[in-house]
Amino acid sequence: MSSKSAPVRIAQVLILLIAAVGGGSFSRSSHAQETKTDARAKPQGTPKPQEPPKEQPKRIDPNNLTAENIAEAVILIAGGGAGRTVLTQIRKNGLERGRETRTGADGKAEEIRYELRFVHGDKIDKDKIRLDSKTPATEDSLISSEGHLFGVINGVTYAPRATVAAEFLSRQAHSIDALLRYKENESKITSAGKDKQQGVELYVIDLVDKADRKTRYFISAHSFRVLSLEYEETVPGSTTPTKFTKRFYDYRIAQGTVMPFRTVLYEDGKLVAETHVLTVQYGLKMDDALFNPETAASVNP
Repeated sequence: MSSKSAPVRIAQVLILLIAAVGGGSFSRSSHAQETKTDARAKPQGTPKPQEPPKEQPKRIDPNNLTAENIAEAVILIAGGGAGRTVLTQIRKNGLERGRETRTGADGKAEEIRYELRFVHGDKIDKDKIRLDSKTPATEDSLISSEGHLFGVINGVTYAPRATVAAEFLSRQAHSIDALLRYKENESKITSAGKDKQQGVELYVIDLVDKADRKTRYFISAHSFRVLSLEYEETVPGSTTPTKFTKRFYDYRIAQGTVMPFRTVLYEDGKLVAETHVLTVQYGLKMDDALFNPETAASVNP
């Protein structure tokens, strides 16, 4: 990436961001104009009642972006420049199909075909998510319905093992989607400064959700896309925290929104999974029976 091209890109994104947030302005003197009144001018006629002062638009300093400025720019870019409302409407529900290659402790790789169905609620704890996975040996489903997690295998409902449940919940909590919906989920975001990796200038943001789970995001200062994220978790059965890193590649347009089609997951620096999205469709109608513990086992997706 050319270092000269980054400021141009940032300016373009900020102009869109200013329009999206409703008339904010750059905090540069060249953009601030003062209106002067003639002290000698006398009011004519009956004076009009004074209107309450209008709320001043928030200023955006391109040289000193806040965590919220950066997060809102990420949302703007993910929504194809249309902003949060359009992004939320498009991604209200959908179906993602893909393949995932997992590397076991013995070094052997296993390929999994998956289908991910979801219906987003007002907040993450109101989401309905169904992950159907298929290997040459098994077909398995993990389903989260408004905070209730269960599994289905061979037509039978079961309670997932602690490690499986933790991994499934972690996948949702530590994700790009968690940043895109930080306001809806009442998560707190703070700036962790800037970084530079492999010649790429990065903004760094920390997000802490209501369950006190922390995720650190590394965002391109050129494109405002999330390039990677990091988090630590103590997995069930362990006494020490494990560091996880997700890296995102191959950003593409999907129904007017922008998302990565390849994700690589590292565990303490070791590659453990690589996911490729094959197709994604938003706006599909989802049968509630797919997410209901009493009917999920008998419904064919």
